Amino acid sequence: MIDRSIALRRAPEQWPAGSTTNIIYLACPYTDKDPKVRLSRFELATAAAATLVRRGFIVFSPITMTHPLDVVLAGRDTLGSDFWVQFDEAFMNKCSEIVVLQIEGWEHSSGVRREIEYFKQRGKPVSFMQESDIEISTKLR
Repeated sequence: MIDRSIALRRAPEQWPAGSTTNIIYLACPYTDKDPKVRLSRFELATAAAATLVRRGFIVFSPITMTHPLDVVLAGRDTLGSDFWVQFDEAFMNKCSEIVVLQIEGWEHSSGVRREIEYFKQRGKPVSFMQESDIEISTKLR
C-alpha cells in the first residue's frame, strides 16, 4: 500500500488545470454482526466525507450512501459486502483515487482490501485518513 497522508494532499484549488473532476472514493469497514457497530461506522464515514468536502474535495462515500439502503433492505441484519460489490465497482470506476479511513477493523475488512486492490491495479492513488483527521462531529444531528 502507498502510505500517503490525506493531511498532506493538495486542495482542489491547487490541482493542475483541467483536473477538477478528481473524485475521492472514501473506503472504510462496514460489515459487522452488531448493528451499533455498523451505525458507528456509517457516522464516522459520513463525518470523514463531510470533512473532506469542507476541505474542498469531491467525495463519494459508499457507506454514507448504502447504510440507509442496507437498513431498509435488511433490517437489523446486513446484506453484507458481497451484495454491494457491483455498486462499489461502478463508482470506483468513476473515482480518481481512494482514501481509506483507518477506523477500527479497517485492516481486517475484506471489502476495504478489495477496494484498495481495485485502485492499485488501475494505478490510481491510495491514501489514508486517520479518525483523528475528522473535523466534524460523528453524531448526525
